[in-house]
Amino acid sequence: MKIRLFILLFLTSFVSLSQFINLPNFDEKDLRFGYFIGTNQYDYKIVYKDNPEYPISVERGNGLNVGLIGELKLNKNLRLSIEPGLYSNSKKLIFNERRNFTNYNDTLWTIKSNNIHFPLLLKYSSKRLKNLKPFLKGGISASINLSELESTLENYSIDNFEFAKFNIYYELSFGIDFYLRYFKFSPSIRGIFGLNNELPDGVPDNPWTGNIKKLMTRAIFINLSFY
Repeated sequence: MKIRLFILLFLTSFVSLSQFINLPNFDEKDLRFGYFIGTNQYDYKIVYKDNPEYPISVERGNGLNVGLIGELKLNKNLRLSIEPGLYSNSKKLIFNERRNFTNYNDTLWTIKSNNIHFPLLLKYSSKRLKNLKPFLKGGISASINLSELESTLENYSIDNFEFAKFNIYYELSFGIDFYLRYFKFSPSIRGIFGLNNELPDGVPDNPWTGNIKKLMTRAIFINLSFY
């Protein structure tokens, strides 16, 4: 992580202090395309019916993001951005309230996700400073989860249990456009916040989800974009 931060700071200093203006007419294009690759960490916001003595823990794992970018120029500082991609991840739900469990393995759910993620975002860019330009992005997104819940449960059938496959989010992002000699490089960090409850309706009362009122996805994306 320290190496990545050093490289980013070095690149920032190098580009900003450059005496040459790279790609001076790049932002004049009304329509442009690119691609991104990055990493993610998914989490859950859990709302309980009653305050538990031992809340559920989420063990986050690092995942991979890949996708395409299409941007439409609206005015000098504002663009409409569409960024469809595939986001893979694996995380664990650890049920710490264990009075109703007879087997330790029953307290762990492994949740693997492969999401087709489709954001529709507005990108606001500041004034260009030589070869860099900070920006903010915000908007809404939808995703379809292609994976299913995996578990080590032995005493409870979850054959008919599935988290919501289709989810809605809002997104906020900050990044910097670096104008290099032959292309533009744009690292960014993004927060994702779920709007819908992902628990299915009609699940029988059980030790796992019986005290959960709402379960909504949260995530952090770090993307490296190239145009």
